[in-house]
Amino acid sequence: MSSGTRGSSRSRVSSVRRAERTGAARTRMIGAVTFDHWDTLVHDPRGIRPRQLAAWLDVLEPHGHEVERTALEAAFDANWEIFERRWEANVQHGPRESVPVILERLGLTCDAIVQEELVDAFAYAGREAGLQVAEGAHETLEALRVAGLRLGIVCDVGLTSSSTLLERLERFGLLPFFDHWSFSDEVGAYKPDQVIFDHALGTLGNPPADRVAHVGDLRRTDVAGALGMGMTAIRYSGVFDDPPENGPDATFTINDYAQLPELLGV
Repeated sequence: MSSGTRGSSRSRVSSVRRAERTGAARTRMIGAVTFDHWDTLVHDPRGIRPRQLAAWLDVLEPHGHEVERTALEAAFDANWEIFERRWEANVQHGPRESVPVILERLGLTCDAIVQEELVDAFAYAGREAGLQVAEGAHETLEALRVAGLRLGIVCDVGLTSSSTLLERLERFGLLPFFDHWSFSDEVGAYKPDQVIFDHALGTLGNPPADRVAHVGDLRRTDVAGALGMGMTAIRYSGVFDDPPENGPDATFTINDYAQLPELLGV
């Protein structure tokens, strides 16, 4: 019994080591890496919702629309539920689609000018939100660029448009590291749909999918999408650790950006 246990243990160790060697060999062949945005490159520890609510009230009140903050919060909650359903169904639902939903929930009728101001309010909130760069992301991106890897972004957009996110990435000094980017509101598809990943690969020179890694936090979108393309899926759990019930396991999981260059053989 004891000798059988030792043999099984040696076999398991051997299997792990073979898997590690296989994984290392695979990642040394990676020539391009794409990154998710939210909770991967950038996160929002304080939450953007309070700024969005304040920005909406700043638009509505001067136009004579007195709205209780609690009523506005409920309308935002209802809109977010619609967003999540459409996100999963791969139907676009951004700031412009959200405005009429929220206004209907509030029982308000606003002209086109006010509605456009409310769309802009989402952008204002995004520009002023207390976003932070994930720890170690800047240094890792720099190391990957120096090593000659091509870098892209594959991001599902919620209520903060891609133009605002790009502006923030520029302010953080991250945007110059990237060759190109694929945002759902520009491409017209959400992850895990192949369309947005195809767009990303196209902007990076159409490398073979098995020579590309995707780094993101969500199993349903980032991991499932990358695996479906034949890419190496790397789940980053340093900001949000997505539970197993939400989707498939990644090829690799890291919780620290310092682990990524070594994993990629850089």
